[in-house]
Amino acid sequence: MKVEEMRALTVEELKKNLEQAHQELFNLRFRLATRQLANHREIPKARRKLARLNTIIREKELGLR
Repeated sequence: MKVEEMRALTVEELKKNLEQAHQELFNLRFRLATRQLANHREIPKARRKLARLNTIIREKELGLR
């Protein structure tokens, strides 16, 4: 999902996506620990997605966008 698409969502939808992203990161870390993760670059991508979601939620709380 692109940043413009994320900004079009409501805060509730963003928080739901944030929860899903946390679960995805947990699953990636678990797969890494059990050596089942084929592409280790998925972890930074998931972390970046979490950061983007948190930033957009904060922007909406402050009324910046």
